[in-house]
Amino acid sequence: MQDSAVWQFSLNALHAAAWGGSLVVALVVFARYWQLRTLVVATTIVTLGLLMLGAYVRLTDAGLGCPDWPGCYGKLSPTHAAAEIRAAESVAPTGPVSLPKAWNEMLHRYVASFVGVMIVAIAWQTVTLRRRGNHGADYPPARLGLPLAMVGLVIAQGLFGKWTVTLLLKPAIVTLHLLGGMALIALLTWLTARHLGVSGGQPSTLRAIRPWAVLGLVVLAAQIALGGWVSTNYAALACVDFPTCHGAWTPTMDFSHGFHIFRELGMTADGDALSNQALNAIQWTHRVGALATFGVLAILARSVMRLRDLRRFGIAVMALLLIQIMLGITNVLGGLPLFVAVAHNGTAALLLAALVMLNFAAHSPSSFR
Repeated sequence: MQDSAVWQFSLNALHAAAWGGSLVVALVVFARYWQLRTLVVATTIVTLGLLMLGAYVRLTDAGLGCPDWPGCYGKLSPTHAAAEIRAAESVAPTGPVSLPKAWNEMLHRYVASFVGVMIVAIAWQTVTLRRRGNHGADYPPARLGLPLAMVGLVIAQGLFGKWTVTLLLKPAIVTLHLLGGMALIALLTWLTARHLGVSGGQPSTLRAIRPWAVLGLVVLAAQIALGGWVSTNYAALACVDFPTCHGAWTPTMDFSHGFHIFRELGMTADGDALSNQALNAIQWTHRVGALATFGVLAILARSVMRLRDLRRFGIAVMALLLIQIMLGITNVLGGLPLFVAVAHNGTAALLLAALVMLNFAAHSPSSFR
């Protein structure tokens, strides 16, 4: 049963041909008729939207709206699978399957597939430019490493997206899927900076800030991982007060079960129900991480704002950091409003992008890197 969940592919031949054909057409258009710089920037923006759409799917409990992959009951769309969806909903009216949830899930899959095509098109164009030696003033050197790494990552993302569904929302898989999306944002942002010719000024100024910019990026990545663990374990409202948790600075917590990686959703590794104490541990750790992240990034942003050539990056980091903290507090005190929770995910991605841009500029005194 587990093997079949890992390897299953449910889409009939006709619908697979229709979906695949549309992706091939899109690939040709992106690879042959879009300027590479435009394609890179557009892919970054669409990927950010996809990440927020994924958060919306998760927060609306639509992750199993279509319980197979990549189709919906083997069909191209929920409209084609309406009879199966109605039958599943009649058996479990409050379950994960309904027509709106199915559409949410399938829309995410459609957009994800086109993001994958856009990334393949970036690699295709880069290979073509490299063969032609056509760099010129409008292009940085056609380096293959980053585009090929993104192709590998997007394939891995497709697999994690599949296993998110077929392995029934295992927290480790869903968290890796989220982190993969964030990694794509980071790589696309770096490539965007390369194509936009972002530079940071004088090398003597940049040397001092580089290690701190790297530290800020590492700290933020760790906090995003903690936030992903909160989200995938549905622990966002484990503590409904702020800044305390259940009226205490250190509530009763169970770290061993809360942070056990390989287990089912809502269960311990032994198969028992995950306790409130375990959820407290997850939420409390995220809060402590948020405090540490705020301290590190606020100091970094303030330091960068003193540097004329990098000031814009410092302002962006500080503004996004303050917005993110406010959104996190509002999530707790407001009972996880859907718009705020989605914005919290999106702002995390924007903050990551801002730090990637800062690191690129800090390591790039010349026009193209």
